[in-house]
Amino acid sequence: MPVKIKLGLSLLVVLVTALAVFHQHYLGHGRIQYVVAFLGCFMIFAMWLFPEVKRDAPTTVKTRSSQ
Repeated sequence: MPVKIKLGLSLLVVLVTALAVFHQHYLGHGRIQYVVAFLGCFMIFAMWLFPEVKRDAPTTVKTRSSQ
């Protein structure tokens, strides 16, 4: 994934996580807001840590002709 897309997605995740944490705090859910904050940070960390899987082009399989 290109770096520009990762940066944009990271920014979007930070914004959504901040809104969700604020909303959970507003509702009075103390523990849940920390879970939401952890999951948001974990998503960003995992996206930058683990590279995208790159697969080779499929190879053609040679079949035997019937005898």
